[in-house]
Amino acid sequence: MDPVLPRLEKEERRRRGRLLFRQGKIPMRMVVPNFFTVLSLCAGLTALRMAVEQRFDLAIALIVVAALLDGVDGRLARLLKAQSRFGAELDSLADFVNFGVAPAVLVFVWGLGGLPKGFGWIVALVFALAMGLRLARFNSMIDVEKPKWQANYFTGVPAPAGAAVVLLPLYLDGLGLFDVRAWPWLIAVYTLIIALMLVSTIPTFSGKLMGERISNEYILPMFVGAAAGVALLITYPYGALTLLSLLYLAMVPVSYRRFERKLSEPAAATVAQPDDTALPAADHRMPDTDPANQTKH
Repeated sequence: MDPVLPRLEKEERRRRGRLLFRQGKIPMRMVVPNFFTVLSLCAGLTALRMAVEQRFDLAIALIVVAALLDGVDGRLARLLKAQSRFGAELDSLADFVNFGVAPAVLVFVWGLGGLPKGFGWIVALVFALAMGLRLARFNSMIDVEKPKWQANYFTGVPAPAGAAVVLLPLYLDGLGLFDVRAWPWLIAVYTLIIALMLVSTIPTFSGKLMGERISNEYILPMFVGAAAGVALLITYPYGALTLLSLLYLAMVPVSYRRFERKLSEPAAATVAQPDDTALPAADHRMPDTDPANQTKH
């Protein structure tokens, strides 16, 4: 018998027996991020209803709202120093519903339901399961130490981005350029490719380190750009979402090359210093970073 197992079981029993809140009162700052998480979960569940009712425009809008709220709760938790195990578990549950179940059902009802022998449902099921596995891997690798620069990369496509990108056929259909639903097999293949990207180990750019400090001269342009982006998303939703999805897919190979280049820099330093003080090569593991950040994630 493995001597480590009894210690692990003891630690697991101790963790499960730990009280959720040790104090009778908790600071309000600990509640605020979870409030946004609950709102995103409500949006995802409502998107499921809209998909079943074939109100696809509202379903897409609600999934986008859930993705925006998912980004807000993680950043609020870090800014307020309100990270908690409860918030991390709630966020993972919300991510699975919002970005795994809701998009899978939406794509199935919209374009995969007509495939023979239930193949369309199998494709939707694979996507939802891939999202669940991606979130489980994220939770299991939270405590793994890594260099700070790797915090700028996710392992695989994060949950919100995967949900947004898998809906690209619906965006193209909304533009009205051609009948996308005439090629259900192509939609199925595309959905499976996105599912594989979720569970892959491809490093994708997260941009977390970019938000640590902002120069004064970029504050006003940032506000103007954000306002313009929201206006564009409201005025031309399908065009804006199509453009964002294509840009993200194009950035995946770029982020991979940048990660490999950054990963090789410590190795080059090791070669340059043959003595015992040379730095070891960087670890190839790239876990997601913050337990309060579900992006998905």
